[in-house]
Amino acid sequence: MKVKAHKLYDLHMDNWHSEIEDHYEYADFKNSNDLRVKWISFDGVLADADPNLVYCGITSFNADIFRAFNRNTGEFIDLGFAKIANPYDAKFHRALIKSRDGNIYGAIALLHDVDSYFDAPGGSVVRYNPVNGDIEKIGIPIPHVYIQGMVIDENRRIAYCQTFTPEYLVAYYIDKCESKILGLTGSGFGMGQGECIVLDTKGRVWGGWSVTRAWQSSAGVDQYRLFRYDPVEDRIEFFKYGLPHLDGTYGFAHLDGMICAADGKIYAGSGEGGLFRIEPDSGEVKLLGAPCPPARIAAFTMGNDGYLYGIGGRYGNASLFRLDLATGYYELIGKLYDPDIKASAWQIHDMSIAADGTIFAGENDNPYRSSYLWEITL
Repeated sequence: MKVKAHKLYDLHMDNWHSEIEDHYEYADFKNSNDLRVKWISFDGVLADADPNLVYCGITSFNADIFRAFNRNTGEFIDLGFAKIANPYDAKFHRALIKSRDGNIYGAIALLHDVDSYFDAPGGSVVRYNPVNGDIEKIGIPIPHVYIQGMVIDENRRIAYCQTFTPEYLVAYYIDKCESKILGLTGSGFGMGQGECIVLDTKGRVWGGWSVTRAWQSSAGVDQYRLFRYDPVEDRIEFFKYGLPHLDGTYGFAHLDGMICAADGKIYAGSGEGGLFRIEPDSGEVKLLGAPCPPARIAAFTMGNDGYLYGIGGRYGNASLFRLDLATGYYELIGKLYDPDIKASAWQIHDMSIAADGTIFAGENDNPYRSSYLWEITL
């Protein structure tokens, strides 16, 4: 495995734990020129075979959230998001999709707190034409509310959006530019959602929700559950269970990443680093193991070779694994470490595979430096 880190910015910090953590608020980041511009994350990654670009959804206090990495030149391209940007546009989180219509769709997430609720307009669905470079905001599904994740049902032309805050599941009808709230998925006692939502082969939406238990001072160790929205029944089914803890103790682990794989089954990672297979019809959850260093598995992608690839691990231990869907056997391939710059990936939030099999992975939330885009050649 060959690993190379690509730098959009390269700000280094040594004061996160001493000055920033638990002290800085939104305005402090906005008022710091270096942090506002250069402390970024790669939260969304979309490899596109033509024209050999990797589209990147970026977290930025400077509203600079959409770039592309040119594999031919090794440079990042500005895609013109500044033309439509609002100062509260903070990131394309897990909401970057290439549609059958040839356009790339994104949805905007937040960094600001609730004291800016009425100042911030809300997360837009964005459409980018990769042929002529046109970019536009086509609508805000819920005013003042932002979008953490999005999937598109191509047959129904519906963009399903997972919002925060508050946590809603919303249907946005792309061609009509209309929206409908399908239900709440969180109550504020804890962030119920995982990093993304997914569609199964029947067009049902899967994600995470959390219970309230208003008669307790906390929602409890089993608060994190799974949900399934069926567009035929137009109803969210709130399962009474989630992803089991790795140590077998009572309760459920927080959902992290999800993917509907080539075999039609859903694979999920937990914040503890567990790997799970979910049967989309029965809802049965099976623990497959813990394939990489703890904790969390947020990123998955299907390889051209039929394997499911994932990256898990935190605190500089981000590691790539692959899963044989037929047998359930997984293999740890290696740690994301670039020997040329002597740096490891802090953690990976999203990944995508190009037509030639090259994997691109987006690093996020590094407390010591700007995050990088990681290129992996097997």
